[in-house]
Parts: sequence; structure tokens; C-alpha cells
Amino acid sequence: MAADGLLGDAVAKGDVPGVVACATNAGGTTYQGGFGKRVLGQTAEMTPDTAVWIASMTKAITGSAAMQQVERGKLSLDAPAKSVISYLGMVQVLEGFDAAGKPRMRKPRRDITLRHLLTHTAGFSYEIWNSDIGEYQRVMDVPSVTSCENKALTTPLLFDPGERWEYGINIDWAGKMVEAASGQKLGQYLRDNVLGPLGMDSTAFFISSEMRTRLARIHHRAPDGALTPDMDLEIPQQAEFEMGGGGLYSTAGDYLKFVRMMLNEGRSDRGEQVMESETVAQMSKNAMADSKVCMLRTAIPQLSNHTEFFPGLEKQWGLSFMINNVEAPTGRSAGGLAWAGLANTYYWIDQKKGVGGVYATQVLPFADVKALPLYYAFEKAVYDV
Repeated sequence: MAADGLLGDAVAKGDVPGVVACATNAGGTTYQGGFGKRVLGQTAEMTPDTAVWIASMTKAITGSAAMQQVERGKLSLDAPAKSVISYLGMVQVLEGFDAAGKPRMRKPRRDITLRHLLTHTAGFSYEIWNSDIGEYQRVMDVPSVTSCENKALTTPLLFDPGERWEYGINIDWAGKMVEAASGQKLGQYLRDNVLGPLGMDSTAFFISSEMRTRLARIHHRAPDGALTPDMDLEIPQQAEFEMGGGGLYSTAGDYLKFVRMMLNEGRSDRGEQVMESETVAQMSKNAMADSKVCMLRTAIPQLSNHTEFFPGLEKQWGLSFMINNVEAPTGRSAGGLAWAGLANTYYWIDQKKGVGGVYATQVLPFADVKALPLYYAFEKAVYDV
């Protein structure tokens, strides 16, 4: 397959330190390849079982857990979320800062719902892409969500729930709702109800000693293009809360099993019905009315570039997934599902053509100038076969 040459050449040129990419149809894996090193300067090779931080690829898995709870009547998409977590009835809207630099707040005009959280229309944001949130965190001494401290989830809304799309900590709150509804910690719930049934044995919030032997490290790209590994950067392993919006470590091969479940109407490779087919269909449709996905404009260039997938193409959001409303240049069908993780991990799910894939490197900033075009090229190579 052309992907071998494409990915191998990119590593040889130093575009990425190492990369793993896999593709699947409904029946099973159709391609897998690993190239380069897990850590630049070391000998361990990138392979499909290399463990990586998948960051916001966690969101779809947490969203699936929330939708299982909807199936079981424990959660509702459109009831006030405060009925499950009372704090969500107390969150206020940030209207700016006064002359002394203190936040000016008001009560929201409507309640937050699980639908708002799963579609990123609740009003929450991230400091990476919104400087007002960064300023609020500074003034109010609120840590970043990657600290996995409960206080990190106390940032305000930027607008009234349902008003528009803004990418943020929404799915972390959806994870908290799963915990409240199920009576389990999120990681245990996922093991029992999603990861275990799918056979995703290398996916977890906690990096086991065995997973650590296969762990790739995140690299930082300097302005001159040079890549340097960071041996210390990882999600806290003794966390106050398990970050449903971005805390999982996984492998490309493991995540492909989740992709395949979405291609198979909720069934695992073993034929177990992990989610009802109707739920998969519901998750795969636009669920935020007329709102559109917009560019993520970086407020912290060290962590992210300005980001928009397929600029100029209309995109909306289902119940955990970005949806491209027209066919993408790679060949992905209109109605395709996709998203990504901060360290340049990506996936797509094309239910119309029965194709999906996972691509993983470990590089910051997000939407890296070399890693993102390579992902697009890999996806196109899968369709061109």
C-alpha cells in the first residue's frame, strides 16, 4: 500500500519522530504500519501496539458511555444536567473583567443539558483556544484541566447554553455525569461497559507498568522545526478526577476497535452489542441545530496552531463527533465522523463507505505543520487503494 512509502518517507525526512497508522473496514483491519521511534534518540520502534496519549480522542469513548446511560434511562439528553450534578446549575456566564481585573458574571438564561455537553454548545471553553478562560484561570487561581484537579472544572461559560459551538471541557462534565448515574469511577465504568467488551486492553487513564514499556513520548517542535522529546509530560497518574475529555492512553490498534464498533452499528468484533444500533445512528447525526464548527484560534501557540479541519467545508457536531457535511478532499464521505487529540493523534469513521482509520504521532503543537498534512495524506491513500 502507498501508505508505507508515505509514512516511511516522512519519518526519514524528520517530519515526525515516529508514526503509527491503521485502517479498517467493517470486517477487520485492512492496513497497519509503524515507522520511526517512540522517543527520538532511543532505539524502540513505533508499532501498532505503541501506547500514546490520545488526549481528546477520549471524548468519543466518554460520549459513548454517556449514551449507554441514556439507553438505560439513567441520563437524559435534554433534561437539566443540574438534576444529576447540582454544580451545573450554579455555573455562570463570564461577561468580561472589571476595572480591577475581576470577572463580571451573570446567571445563564437556560440550563445546561447533556446534549449541550456532548455537542460543545454548553458555553464552556479551553484556555488553549480562548484567552478569556486563561485570564479567568489566572485571576481565580484555577488550574488547567490537564491537572485533573476538580477545581479545573470551575471555569465559567462564555455564552448561554445552546447559543453556538465552542470547544471546551464539556465532555469532562459528561464523564462526571456518567459517574453520578452509574455509581462508578469513569475508568472502571469504561472498562466494564466499553473498553472491556471491545477488547481494548491497552486503553486506560492509568499507564500500567506493561503499557509503559510500550509508551511513546511527546515531542515539541521548535520554531526552526527541530523536534525534542519531553520525558516528563504526561497526565497525572494519581488524579483527583479521571479526565473524560482527554485523559486516556491507548494504541492505534486498540482505538481501531472503537472505530470498527461505530462501523458495525454498535457491535464489537466478537458480535457483542456494546451500544444499540439506534444509538449509534443518533450519535452520528448533527445534534446542535444550525450551529457550525468554527476555527480554533490558538491562545497558546506552544500547544496548538490555529486549527480547522478541511477549511471552507461546513462542519457540525453529533453526540461526540465532528461531522463534515460535504465530501472531504481525502475521499471521506459527507456525514463522516472524526476528531483528534492534542499531541497530533487523529481518527475518522466513514459509515457510508464502511471505512475508518487511526493515525498517531506524539508532537506538540496541535495541528502540527508536518503531522496534520501527513494524516490527510494517509487518509487519502486509504481511499485511493
